[in-house]
Amino acid sequence: MLSSQMERNVISIKPDSALLPRAPRTIEETGLPFLFLVNLVAKILFLRGQVRLADLAEHLKLSVSLLDPLTLFMRSEKLCEVTRRGGSGTDADLTYHLTDLGRIRASEFLNGNAYSGPAPVTLAAYCAQVEAQSVMQMGIMRADVANIFENVVANPIVLEQLGAAMNSRSAMFVHGPAGSGKSFLTKRLAGLLKGNISVPHAIMVDGEVIQIYDPVVHHPVEGAAIQVGAFDKRMVLDTRWMRCKRPTVLTGGELTLGMLDLQADPATRSYQAPPHLKANNGLFIIDDLGRQRCSVPELMNRWIVPMDARVDYLSLHTGYKFLVPFDVIVVFSSNFPPEQLADDAFLRRLGNKVHVGPLTESQYERLFRQVCEQYGIARCDHAFHYLLHEHHYKEGRPLLACYPRDILAQVRNLARYEGRIASLNERVLDWAWNNFFIGA
Repeated sequence: MLSSQMERNVISIKPDSALLPRAPRTIEETGLPFLFLVNLVAKILFLRGQVRLADLAEHLKLSVSLLDPLTLFMRSEKLCEVTRRGGSGTDADLTYHLTDLGRIRASEFLNGNAYSGPAPVTLAAYCAQVEAQSVMQMGIMRADVANIFENVVANPIVLEQLGAAMNSRSAMFVHGPAGSGKSFLTKRLAGLLKGNISVPHAIMVDGEVIQIYDPVVHHPVEGAAIQVGAFDKRMVLDTRWMRCKRPTVLTGGELTLGMLDLQADPATRSYQAPPHLKANNGLFIIDDLGRQRCSVPELMNRWIVPMDARVDYLSLHTGYKFLVPFDVIVVFSSNFPPEQLADDAFLRRLGNKVHVGPLTESQYERLFRQVCEQYGIARCDHAFHYLLHEHHYKEGRPLLACYPRDILAQVRNLARYEGRIASLNERVLDWAWNNFFIGA
């Protein structure tokens, strides 16, 4: 449930949108220390030189009226000066630059913390916002799965399991042989994410800045950017937050335990959020589980508390430990069965175990036809029958989802090499099969 403070600071725009934060009207309502904001302004002026007040407000994502006490203080302390006015003669055309003393102070600030981006939001505001737009509020239905997987050849039971698991607070474990299509199916789950969320550029914790917004992960909603005039006294929405689609974060064999902690950025001397924090209100996929640069038991032990309590604990370099929300749908994907990777205690927390196995003959044929069409290869029922009975069944190769693309890619490549239109016959299929399986 939202706190009364959160209720006062958010506004609902439309039914399918999460609550949007209201813009702060005073320094106190930002939740940020006055001197922190002074330092932030000084660093921006140091790096950008002369800056119009309107541009400074846009950079900080704060209103000009809120900047007034900051610039007045800096002028009184001889840290900055007004250099000129524009043609209108209004405050909108004021241009600021640092004095010599201001440059000395700003250099000191940059040596301590070089972050000079938009003003952060407080940890409390971030936690309340994540709760307000929880991924668990989406409600995935059968029609949603049918729409997203419309042209995907897969076992209907598997799709039903995946769709139902998206409504669960438990993580899902998708397993099966290599090449069965696990990664493809789990990545496709991102299409089931509904609605938009608000993501802060950064949050402030115990005087330190943690950058949350990541353009690789967070995709602003086109046409939904919050555009409010910097001098509009009726400004309602807090532009320190970006309106984005629900995120999907994918990690694989490169994942280490250290990546799940705050990452100190040596360039800005601030922190980058770990991947699961960036994935809040969305989907977090750990692909190819068992191939990571840390052991599976270590990784599983790291996830026990977050998956149970829906919160995680992070630490600053000072030793300060704090709680953050863990509002993500976690998907583990692995070639190994779950009992080979985790103990009973962890398996109980994997409430959704989905096995992706070989396709049926009819499903395999449908996929084979799809790939033929994509590659411009004329279909041939006799060739497909030959492939099944003379290769798959004789050699005991299961009908895995990866094989049509793998084999037909060989057919296409050979046709290009021979300067002819790709077609199917026994000779070509024998060559493609042997080249892929035996030649390797």
